[in-house]
Amino acid sequence: MQKSRISFPLHGPPTSSAHKFLARTTRTLNPPPHESDLLKAIRTALRGSDTESISTIHSTSFFYEDEPWEEDELTWNAHTVVLSRGGVMKKKWNFEEEGQAIQWACIGWLEQNEPTNPATSHTAAHYTSDSLPGNSGPDERPTFGPFAQVQQNSVPDLGKLTRVSSVFVFLRSIGRIYLKNGLEYTFALPFIVRKAWPLSPHGVMIQRVLEPSELEEAELTGDAVLPTIFSVTSPFSEAGTVGLTTGIIGGFGGGTPALKDEDENSTKPLKSVPPTERVVWASHRGPASKDDVLVTVDIEKHQLSVWRYVYIKPKDTPLPLGRARAEGMAKKRQSMTGVGSRRSSALFGGDMRHPLSPKLHSRDNSPTPDFLGFPDLPPLASLPGMPPTLSTTATMASLVTGGPSQWALPMKGRRNSLTRNDLSVTMDRMVLGGRFDGDSSLVPLEHGRMKAAYWMEKIHSQGLSIDDAQSWRSMSVALFDDRWDGTSSRSLMAICLPCSQSSLLFSLTPGEDNTLKAAPVTQFPAISIASLRVTRDNVWDLLVVKPDHQVVVLTHGTHEIPIQLERPSPSFARTNHDIVMQIDTSPPHLGVDHGQVIAVQSVSLSALTVTFQDGWKERTTIDLVPRDTLTLKCLQILALTLPSDVMFSLHRLFLEKWSTRGRSTSDDVELNCMTESLFSFFRLSPQALSVTADHWSMLGASPSHDRFHEDPVLKGLAIPPAPPRVYSRPELHKPHRLLAPVLYALHTLGEDLRLMVHHYQSLIKLVPVICRIALAIRPEWADYWKRLCPDAVTGWPSPAMTVIENIDDRLPVWPPDISAILYGRISHPDWQVPWHDTHDMAIGFGIKPAFAFGRLDPLSSLQHLTNAYRCLADSSVAETQKRAENAMFMMVTARLGPEFLNRLPIGIAAPLREAARTCQLAPPGDWPLAAYRAIGRNDLAASADEAPDLLFSDGYKPVKEFINPSRPRRTIGEIVNKARAAGGGEVDAVSGVELDLADFTDIRFGQDRRLEEVARMLCSSKIPSVKGIERPDLNEHDQTKEHQNQVVRIAERTLALPFGRAIFTFGSVPIVTREAYTIPKMEYSIRLQPLNIMVAHEPGKVPLESLNWGDFHNGVAAGLRISPFSGGVESSWIAFNKPSDLTPEHAGFLFGLGLTGHLKEMLTWHTFGYLTPKHDLTSIGVLLGLSAANIGSGNQHVTKLLAVHTPALLPTPTVDLNVSLMTQAAGLAGVGLLYLGTKNRRMAEVCLNQISRKDLVQPDLSNEHREAYTYSAALAFGMIMLGKGSAIPADMTLITRTSVLIHGDAGLATRKGEQSPFDINLTSPAATIALGLMYLRTERQDIADILTIPDTVLALNRIQPSFLLIRTIARALILWNKIAPTGDWLVTQLPLAIREAMDAHAKGDVIDDAMELAYYNILAGCCFAVGLKYAGTARQAAYMMIIRYFDMFTRLVYSSGPAFDHKIKRSAYRDGLNLISISLSMVMAGTGEITCFRRLRYAYGMYQHAMYHQQFKYGVHVATHISIGLLFLGGGRFTLGTSDAAIACMVTAFFPRFHHVSSDNKSYLQALRHLWVLAVEPRCLIARDVDSTEVVYLPVKITMKEGNEIGTTQLLSPTLIPDLDKLLSIRVDTPRYWPFYLDTENLPRHRQSLLRSQTLFVKRRTAFLSYTEDPRGSRSLFVRSGASAGDAATLDFPQLTDTKIHPAEDLSEFITSFSNDVLFLAFADHFSCDSDVEEERLFQTYCHAALLDSILQDKPQTLQSHITLFRYRTMSPNSRYFHLRLQDLRFAADFYSKIYDRRFSGRAENNPRPPLVRDSTVAGALHALDQQLDVIRAAPQFVAALGQYARGEVIAEPEASVSRSLAWYLLRNGVPMSTLLVILRGLARDAHAQCLGLPPPEGTGDAVALDLGIKEVLHGAGTKMTTSLGSGWSVRSLDEIIDAWKIVG
Repeated sequence: MQKSRISFPLHGPPTSSAHKFLARTTRTLNPPPHESDLLKAIRTALRGSDTESISTIHSTSFFYEDEPWEEDELTWNAHTVVLSRGGVMKKKWNFEEEGQAIQWACIGWLEQNEPTNPATSHTAAHYTSDSLPGNSGPDERPTFGPFAQVQQNSVPDLGKLTRVSSVFVFLRSIGRIYLKNGLEYTFALPFIVRKAWPLSPHGVMIQRVLEPSELEEAELTGDAVLPTIFSVTSPFSEAGTVGLTTGIIGGFGGGTPALKDEDENSTKPLKSVPPTERVVWASHRGPASKDDVLVTVDIEKHQLSVWRYVYIKPKDTPLPLGRARAEGMAKKRQSMTGVGSRRSSALFGGDMRHPLSPKLHSRDNSPTPDFLGFPDLPPLASLPGMPPTLSTTATMASLVTGGPSQWALPMKGRRNSLTRNDLSVTMDRMVLGGRFDGDSSLVPLEHGRMKAAYWMEKIHSQGLSIDDAQSWRSMSVALFDDRWDGTSSRSLMAICLPCSQSSLLFSLTPGEDNTLKAAPVTQFPAISIASLRVTRDNVWDLLVVKPDHQVVVLTHGTHEIPIQLERPSPSFARTNHDIVMQIDTSPPHLGVDHGQVIAVQSVSLSALTVTFQDGWKERTTIDLVPRDTLTLKCLQILALTLPSDVMFSLHRLFLEKWSTRGRSTSDDVELNCMTESLFSFFRLSPQALSVTADHWSMLGASPSHDRFHEDPVLKGLAIPPAPPRVYSRPELHKPHRLLAPVLYALHTLGEDLRLMVHHYQSLIKLVPVICRIALAIRPEWADYWKRLCPDAVTGWPSPAMTVIENIDDRLPVWPPDISAILYGRISHPDWQVPWHDTHDMAIGFGIKPAFAFGRLDPLSSLQHLTNAYRCLADSSVAETQKRAENAMFMMVTARLGPEFLNRLPIGIAAPLREAARTCQLAPPGDWPLAAYRAIGRNDLAASADEAPDLLFSDGYKPVKEFINPSRPRRTIGEIVNKARAAGGGEVDAVSGVELDLADFTDIRFGQDRRLEEVARMLCSSKIPSVKGIERPDLNEHDQTKEHQNQVVRIAERTLALPFGRAIFTFGSVPIVTREAYTIPKMEYSIRLQPLNIMVAHEPGKVPLESLNWGDFHNGVAAGLRISPFSGGVESSWIAFNKPSDLTPEHAGFLFGLGLTGHLKEMLTWHTFGYLTPKHDLTSIGVLLGLSAANIGSGNQHVTKLLAVHTPALLPTPTVDLNVSLMTQAAGLAGVGLLYLGTKNRRMAEVCLNQISRKDLVQPDLSNEHREAYTYSAALAFGMIMLGKGSAIPADMTLITRTSVLIHGDAGLATRKGEQSPFDINLTSPAATIALGLMYLRTERQDIADILTIPDTVLALNRIQPSFLLIRTIARALILWNKIAPTGDWLVTQLPLAIREAMDAHAKGDVIDDAMELAYYNILAGCCFAVGLKYAGTARQAAYMMIIRYFDMFTRLVYSSGPAFDHKIKRSAYRDGLNLISISLSMVMAGTGEITCFRRLRYAYGMYQHAMYHQQFKYGVHVATHISIGLLFLGGGRFTLGTSDAAIACMVTAFFPRFHHVSSDNKSYLQALRHLWVLAVEPRCLIARDVDSTEVVYLPVKITMKEGNEIGTTQLLSPTLIPDLDKLLSIRVDTPRYWPFYLDTENLPRHRQSLLRSQTLFVKRRTAFLSYTEDPRGSRSLFVRSGASAGDAATLDFPQLTDTKIHPAEDLSEFITSFSNDVLFLAFADHFSCDSDVEEERLFQTYCHAALLDSILQDKPQTLQSHITLFRYRTMSPNSRYFHLRLQDLRFAADFYSKIYDRRFSGRAENNPRPPLVRDSTVAGALHALDQQLDVIRAAPQFVAALGQYARGEVIAEPEASVSRSLAWYLLRNGVPMSTLLVILRGLARDAHAQCLGLPPPEGTGDAVALDLGIKEVLHGAGTKMTTSLGSGWSVRSLDEIIDAWKIVG
């Protein structure tokens, strides 16, 4: 039978605005008719001999793999390129100014490196560490603390690689790339491009022009022709040759590809594709196929080749070949024609930068090329004859240098550079692998993997006819039918050969060896082909024009569907005379015969362009994909069930029927066509609707009736009855054998639809089809669906009507019930019922399915549910918690979120919701973020997020502050005034003490004003008020003089304020702006009270050096305000803030940036700009800053900078560098920081030698800073060898040398006349602290014994008392573990003689001053040691001990005594008090403890009292201000660490050598006082509400390990937590918040999270208020809601009561105070409003109870469940969905009553929890429906129908209501089907007849007992023979069935 053709209309000629534009603007170039041969040759040479015509307009389309409906078109002529989309021009580029014609253009992908955080992306020129700060061995103690390690080991954010759509334009000598994101690049082309193709995953393939002269030259010389196929993957690298490989392994389905000959390609020269291969076509992974293939033709050999290509990222570094090999290659030919002038700017890939030069600032971050320079290769400038300005990148890395070069030409008479032509020619030859003329030493490195990014493998080749080979340009290639075919994932490729009018068909399939195979399939006649999306949404078909001009579609493999293309008739536009407005719709082409179709070209998706014989083109769309989801699902499920030929026939039949209906997408047209096709194909009589002639009945048959059937608005109206579906009697002929698999497939599809509530409507449409097929071959299945959808079929299937011969025994009697299977598996995991598997459906029937849609699974919902339930029913997992976790993790992996659960019926969803609840209450610690969000724990998701939390004002503002701000918005006038002030250059004054952390500090320190007081005390930019001493005896001149003296005294204090302010405001600026950074001024004027007069300081009164150092420290404080984590601090920003003349405050600012790590970003030449002027303070700031920024790294760049400022590091240390000794001291300190903990022996030796530097022995004017230099050298030595005294390379030599420096050379005393080589007064304390740091925590008693403390008066008089202080500290550092905050430990540090002397002194005896001074110095040293060990811990014992001595020393300091010895002692007391006050603040750092603050505030104010005491030195102010700052370190957000590095930096910063005056740097370098920054750790734990983002009070339990002891303590956050190395876990265990457990000991992610951000996100339970709002817990919901809160009875049995519930307004306010959840608020607004209607009031009462229940237990997910249950309780039995919902309710009731407690509650693990929905609530809803069913049971019509059903009789035409009632009854009671009931009835009768009257054991005479036994057997057998849920066949129903059987007892 001739099949009908499917026709499609033509839409007229294609309209392209770009084509029209170019056609209008293109100038026609008509060459003269008699062109000379010379002119032709020149034209050919310029254009290329094998290129497209310059005068024609070309276009190319690009399909996107992920968005196939998006199609970009590129159109161009000689000089203009236009990008258009959908026929609309988007962009245009013109290249006439280039003077070159466009060779080709295409659209493709380009890989871009997009930084995720541009602020943190490093430039190429920052001081990167040569090596990470490492610890020497795994057994050694780490030098740095955990926070410092994270910061130093953090990998710079290089961003992620993304593909960007790009336009590639190839001119004659340059290429242009225009990216979609706005970037554009230019690169050089060393050849003429013939054509280009986009590649996958990114880049383009280009083929250069191959001139005939090249082939001739190759034949003459015998050399190989240079390659012609290249790839461009980056604008920074030249076009790389495409490599030739013997095989590409893998790379399918996202795998990583590899090369078979990997090793060979790594060591041998690159093999390229033969140059005679002409590329015809290349794929780029469009929507048609995922295969990467291309087709070439070799014209000479008449051969067609199919290739597979692959992208493999090139290796970074080339391997040079041997010399002999290189020389041999240098002899290769270098012919290249068509090379003219080139643009040298783009020649080197556009990147000619030094590795330490700044990055190019483009409009966006430039992509990082695949190479990063080659340090081992010489720079280009070093090549002979090259200009010194050129440097190298990877483009030149492939060159090696050797002997004399041809470039070494005489430079006289011309510029010192290559000509553009010479250079470009040279580069051309290098790129193409050519050689140089003459004896050139510049030989290209032939290294395969370096040059090739793309590789090609030939997978098929075959011969062509000469004509086909010559006409290779007209070939077309198409990929189609890419799918799984049952054995492998394959695609088909067609290659059309127009000359021979045939098409080759290949199958592309992965082979067994994991390589792609191209197998020829067939050859069919064709003159044109194109791949289109025609019949299937996910698989493309092939459109073929045959030689007889017929158009067919190849689908389902190679099956054909004829297509008829029709042109609208000329009268089409004038057929409708009723159109009022006449439109000229008849285009001029109508009525013109253009001939037959000769070619087709794909445009996008289903659209194509058709070409006719006269060249006329028209557009049309061939789209046969149904829009109806159910129809698509039916086709897809049948494709997984039916054989290929049957499936194609059925699909074609459907398409033909659908086409006869005009391919309408109206209601049910597609489904009806599908149904008719199915019935027609399998010879089933179609279903008919008995429709009468009246219009009322016809309305009932309309789609509108179906659509509005369940509309609640129309419920009160009379609705026309739906016409019954009438089926003819079952067929007498034998049914088709494939009906059984069809029935099984459609039944399974129906089960899938039944699992999703929003698919119920589709299910109602599908069930009649299922029932019709079932009635023919297995009527029991129709019975099953009749119960669920009673209206689907008229009448009940009856055994009396069944044709036994037609029954298909391959199907079970009762169909598989998916819900019963899911129920059974979670109830009894050992129940061996097979799980559903879509792809195994056909196996049971012995069918090889068609897989026409590939692996596409139409039953995705069923598959996902099966996998989830499989986890819940896993019998191998015993723990409830683990099963729930597995199920939730599976769902998250499959990307099934809350939306999926919300679409499930309540019963099916219940186990999954309960599993989610189980995980919600106790989630695992190592889940991904998506999993936490899925279970409603967004607090854990926020804590696990990689993005660090900003601890600043914007981050702390709660959500409600943005919605309802507490402060009024700024008016327009205020905004204008601020803008005007900013425009006028006015800058707001900065005091330097702003924290901008009010939201945090209000919680941290409560409502007191301690922070304001600290800010007032440490502010140096405001004029202080000073109480003047009234002296009326002075005249005016003397008073003025006295006032100036007071100004000078106060100035000393002001100069010391920045020390404390830097600590107080540390890290308080999170983000720097692009404006100039403001440094607060230093205010030296004072306001005298009570006179209230302002006194300004006279110039010259305060020394200039003092002012300079004050400005320096002020700059440091300003720099330290910028957070270490802030972005935007880069070299350009630092240079932008550089003043025209170097100033001390900018020097300090640089030092501050270095301490916070920001100077890593500084570029080298910016550094030189600071260091060249030899400005001392700037040099100190930069050198120390760079060292601190690169601490512990040993960075070579910084080492070189330090060396040129530190003679000791140079080969000749005596060289005069014109650098002050102070700067040299800073350089040495910088060495210590840079090499901290590295054990670098050379640096350690240098520093040790400098302690006893020879030219510092005698003091003179040139070395006044010798003591500071000695201390710097000693501290640097100690830092380098920090804690490594017992490890290699430390040895006895170092110990001996330090011992001599401490105690002097004993042998020198015996040799009189010899001068000591060092001053022991300088070296002894310095070497002491160096030894202490070197042996830090080593517990070496022998080393500690070197530092003995004298115990006799004579020995004490020979040593300075301050030396004892330092020795005590050093001894404590060595014997670290013995330090204890106890009196016993303190006593052991005091020699016995000193203890006894002090005891005697306490009794009144007079003792030597040496004893007393020693005693107080040792005490201070002990307090400092305790402060170091317990820094940042706020340990009670340490605090009590230190504060005791603080008070004692305070009393001693302020005791008066005129004698000289009193002054000496008071000076010792003062130095001790300074150290003790710092020690106290070290222990309490960051706590802001009020008792300490009171004492320090008192000390701060004592300058008034001690003003006239000369002992009140500058160092006293410094110590006091540092102490105040430490107490409030960073506003309370930071504290001090106790790592080795932190201890060394604290010892250096708080070193007990205090300055006398503000300009004093002689004794100790003031800049080192700021190294405390390197000991700071952000250990303030902050709790934040994840919903409101508010900082909240939160009790946390912290478990920590101290030594071998583990203890738990309760803290209230915000609080400082212990050192992370001691912290084991943090637990949130309070009823107000969801539980939270941070296991930092066992889970690395938790530790990393805490290191990254010290913020705990917590989620408040909805029944409670926060601790801020409700400190005592008296306002919780349990207290406020009263009796109505737990009214469970309302949910179980809704009824109206007189109990007063909340009115609507109160309820909304009530809820708002507990929860910000919009779901709760909206629910209260909509469903809890007052009403006068009784039904509505009942519903509102129910909703109110549900809402309170959900809020009380924080389970918003149950609101939907409760509403659904109420709907089930009140739904109408006449609803078409009633029975589906009833079955769902049965599932839920059985689950909660029979399974939950056993398998889900956790009772088995003794951890039970209540269910989300009480079982009584579900049972109550079911009971309400049962009560309605009880009424129906007694109806006579129902009883009669039930009897007929039970006896297997044909039920007389029942009313629709009776039919629904019977279905309700059978479904609710789990009654077996009619067929089984008939069998059971017969068995029961037989048993009764046989057993009654027989003697036992064969029978019995007791009829009652016999009937009871038979009844038991009937019940058991009936329940087993039907897949019911947990309740089975109800006994009451059994009795009723027996009554219906009328069994006579």
